Amino acid sequence: MSDTVRRKRDPEMRRLAIVTAAAELITEVGVDAITHRMVAARADVPLGATTQYFDTLDDLRDAALQLLASHVGERMAQIREVITEHGATPALLAELIHTALADEASVQADRAVVTAAVHDPRLRALARNWSEELVGIFAPVHGADRAEAAAVFIDGVLWHAQIHERPLEQHLIQSALADILGVTETAASASLTSTA
Repeated sequence: MSDTVRRKRDPEMRRLAIVTAAAELITEVGVDAITHRMVAARADVPLGATTQYFDTLDDLRDAALQLLASHVGERMAQIREVITEHGATPALLAELIHTALADEASVQADRAVVTAAVHDPRLRALARNWSEELVGIFAPVHGADRAEAAAVFIDGVLWHAQIHERPLEQHLIQSALADILGVTETAASASLTSTA
């Protein structure tokens, strides 16, 4: 049975296809550029199906942004587990950041959510929560001020990659985080050796 036939028989599957299509388009063209017609074409559904499930384009955008936010949240949870298990060393943090920046789709999703968060208080609260989680992980080891500075730096690294269309080199991220977190060069090098 084709996906199209299956979606026609399963309203929840059709709704998810519409939301997923909208989320993909938001990462490609921006939240303000999507239209019902674009979403319907991407989801391979009739144009009327988008308004059947979502009264307005804003409702559809909200659902798509929430889907993107949930994906970002899942990645944050995975990162938190790794840091909790192995420690918030500059070497590990630099490796995690560099790996995350290599995933273009994830980077675009992060950008879309954070950009929308500037105007949407609900998404702003989510984005703040992700930064606060990082601070909470770093603070017990490095202190509250250094932890907050590291979280701000990591936000900046993500935006730098977007603006320059290339991520910073991993060794530069590690060196900067070592300075911010107050880790000596010897300790940072030992961390890098132990994770290699």
